[in-house]
Amino acid sequence: MTMPFLQVIQLCKSYPSSRGPNLEVLRNLDLGVETGEMVAVTGASGVGKTTLMQSIGGLDRIDRGTIRVSDTEVSSLSDDELSNFRNRHVGFVFQFHHLLPEFNALENIEMPLRISGLGADEAQHRARQLLDQVGLADRWTHRPGKLSGGEQQRVAVARALVMHPALLLADEPTGDLDARTGESLHRLLREMHEQHGLTSVIATHNPRLAKACDRVLSLEDGHLNAR
Repeated sequence: MTMPFLQVIQLCKSYPSSRGPNLEVLRNLDLGVETGEMVAVTGASGVGKTTLMQSIGGLDRIDRGTIRVSDTEVSSLSDDELSNFRNRHVGFVFQFHHLLPEFNALENIEMPLRISGLGADEAQHRARQLLDQVGLADRWTHRPGKLSGGEQQRVAVARALVMHPALLLADEPTGDLDARTGESLHRLLREMHEQHGLTSVIATHNPRLAKACDRVLSLEDGHLNAR
């Protein structure tokens, strides 16, 4: 029997509370995502979507359970191993783009490549290819402050893909955009998912973005339920 590309088994995550017992956010949560699948996770604000995404991507340690991506048990990696895994195999897109304001669009995309040790020429070549794919070939010299919100998020998508990750995690990627710009980003995420052969998990409030995915799950009371 083939295992899912992403497998989350009995994941538990809680946070300290000043009012008493720890606040349990995720409770014995299970999730399986097949290779090439694009899955939406919906749910109310504060229900734990960001916690789930950060746990899957290794940005947050879990209390109990198992997270596997391909043949890697993410939940058992050391801090150094986890950092290396994140940088090389996972692309993140957040609600807020987190671009470095002192660098232009091209330099922001190049950054992960340069940190990994790739030479300047090759890093620039790959970054420019991605800028072209996200429709910003003519904006590469612009710093984030000179780009619109939608353009900044497109740069963030390109940066997330520049290391050729197998897994894309997007946490409310259209949450800070107007409806028209959000629709454009929906299409871009779907195009990039298919062009780059990704497996994607997208946390979203947006029903249109959710419907564009292959499957929609709802996070309620610490568990995922099919919709």
